[in-house]
Amino acid sequence: MKLKQRMVVLCAVLLLLGLAKIFLLDGGEGSAASRRDLRAFRKMEAGIALSRSARLTHTLQSPWEIASQWVGPREVYPEETPELAAVLIALSTSRIERADVGYKGTQLKALLVLDGGQKVVFKPKRYNRDHVVEGEPYAGYDRHNAEVAAFHLDRILGFRRAPLVVGRFVNLRTEIKPVAADQLLSTFLMQGNNTCFYGKCYYCRESEPACAEGEIMEGSLTLWLPDVWPLQKHRHPWGRTYREGKLARWEYDESYCEAVKKMPPYDAGPRLLDVIDTAIFDYLIGNADRHHYESFQDDGGASMLILLDNAKRVRVSTWNRLNLLRSGELSSALRQALAFDPIYPVLAETHLAALDRRLSGIISTVKQCMESQGPDNTLIEDRMNLPHP
Repeated sequence: MKLKQRMVVLCAVLLLLGLAKIFLLDGGEGSAASRRDLRAFRKMEAGIALSRSARLTHTLQSPWEIASQWVGPREVYPEETPELAAVLIALSTSRIERADVGYKGTQLKALLVLDGGQKVVFKPKRYNRDHVVEGEPYAGYDRHNAEVAAFHLDRILGFRRAPLVVGRFVNLRTEIKPVAADQLLSTFLMQGNNTCFYGKCYYCRESEPACAEGEIMEGSLTLWLPDVWPLQKHRHPWGRTYREGKLARWEYDESYCEAVKKMPPYDAGPRLLDVIDTAIFDYLIGNADRHHYESFQDDGGASMLILLDNAKRVRVSTWNRLNLLRSGELSSALRQALAFDPIYPVLAETHLAALDRRLSGIISTVKQCMESQGPDNTLIEDRMNLPHP
């Protein structure tokens, strides 16, 4: 073959390779890893809608035992969970055995124990669906419906790092008061015909209680992680200072990212990429307040970053999933998932539209990084699957 012909063939091969690379980065089927991501996406789509009539098909294990066996170093629940709907239904209907003030924190919550001894966190409704909180991004109370939506968004993104959450209506007079501890009961009061409580937390005030409509209170229930998986708290490397006029180092130091990459546990293992996944997750849900995060204890940086109180590189698998959720696919999938929940509609249509807009912003930002830094300096292949114990 003549030199000129060889050069033409070589150029054609390079062009095809370049097109294949672009196809992969845009969520195509150009590699085994990309095809795997597409199969996982299709599997998610097929199972995203849950049945309200689902029930466990056997009685050898309680729903709490099933859910506890799902938890592993890199996931709170596995990719395939045919029992998920039944576990969530049990969470939303099981009898409440005990009630107390919530564990320490800034927001009002109650700690409940369901039939069978399962602990859950109850967050009460504080806002109507269409209420807009003014002020700083981290202003206002936690939204109970955001907890429900965030769990299903975690399913859609394929992260599987958020504890199970479901909406629930509780009767404060018949379900909570008769089993409430004194420290919780002492915070109950009446406002007109509505029963209210203010609990115990950093920002809990008698003047700012959560109130039911009459005796019925809407809220969210979050399944407590098994005690065999204790958590440890870490300061978020990109946290805010919460001090007016004082910037965090990452806001002014251009070399900060490189410094973080040299510090444990970010210098090895998946932790830094988990932080990046979480930044994407937080932007989608509008969470600007993740000043700390949790992981499992004594993990050496290998376990996932737990998604509680729902100039860097991005995982290829995350990038592929985001591209597959473009053009309204994200809001469509979340709408299907949330139709199952007892407090449906969980989100207003404006919230769903905002998710699609934010996703477009994320994709545009990553593409800008790819154009300026190159794909190899923007995306990284990291599929770390640790076995269950």
